[in-house]
Amino acid sequence: MKYRPYGNTGLEISEIVFGAGAVGGILIDANDDTRRTAIRTALDRGINWIDTAASYGQGRSETALGWLLKELSDDEQPYLSTKFSVDPDQGDIPGQIERSMGESLGRLNRESVDVFQLHNRVSEQRGWFQGSLGIDDVLGKDGVAEGLQRLVDQELTRFIGFTATGESSAIHKVIESERFNSAQVYYNLLNPSAGRAVPTGAKAYDFDNIIDKCAAHGVAVMNIRVLAAGVIATDVRHGREVPVAPGADVPADEESTRLIVEALGDSQGTRAQLAVRYALSNPNVSGVLVGMAELDHLDQALGAQELGPLSDDVLGRIHTLVDTDFGRLS
Repeated sequence: MKYRPYGNTGLEISEIVFGAGAVGGILIDANDDTRRTAIRTALDRGINWIDTAASYGQGRSETALGWLLKELSDDEQPYLSTKFSVDPDQGDIPGQIERSMGESLGRLNRESVDVFQLHNRVSEQRGWFQGSLGIDDVLGKDGVAEGLQRLVDQELTRFIGFTATGESSAIHKVIESERFNSAQVYYNLLNPSAGRAVPTGAKAYDFDNIIDKCAAHGVAVMNIRVLAAGVIATDVRHGREVPVAPGADVPADEESTRLIVEALGDSQGTRAQLAVRYALSNPNVSGVLVGMAELDHLDQALGAQELGPLSDDVLGRIHTLVDTDFGRLS
């Protein structure tokens, strides 16, 4: 396993991050022996970070980690991040954040986490995207940033982060504020706009190179949705392929994936490994968060990391497709 700097935090993060989310769902839906094997395998192979959220399985992911991590010795403990959401219409955003932290720590059976992250999307105005917070909700007085800083002051979390899947202009403002240590960034083969320029008029939402903006401000990048909720990895649908980027849709992602597979075949590993290797090819990505439903999915992610970043030639072939929006633009 190789490790990369986690922004300006001083932490070194494994290139593969264990995603304990609902799309893969291995910590939510699998039996106890499988869950235990998944965690043990990940740690033995050098993964040092697990990411979860209060909403994953309605708390079941955190609860599972609460007993799974207790089975480990102190020197085996990985870094742990979790996430919260707030309802700005209820007021008292700092209070909501503190209550969410208390509930998460209770389920996780621990006194603190390494990173506590905002799960709501961020937009210029509240409600631009379903559940999104306005920029004032995040950076304004008694907003998210202030509420999270209070938790840092109480030593309930070491660092704070946010989910960068809302409105591009607002996301850039949050990064530029330098009030957050990390961002979870939507970045994959089908929509690489968070890491490079894409053509005007492309179907996928343009995140306007968030990754470089993060690098310029010392904000760590945790790459999420590297498999586009599984669309890149397989043609089998599980019903949880819910797009998180504005305007995204599964049929368009399926067509783009088909063109990539036609161009590259299995020359770069499995489809999932191609996707992970693509993300690892960006040096400003701190770690690639991979969710999994089966132990084989973990093996594939680890195998992709061992294969390493893609060659310039392969990246060029992929970007030729991206630059025509997968044939949609002339």
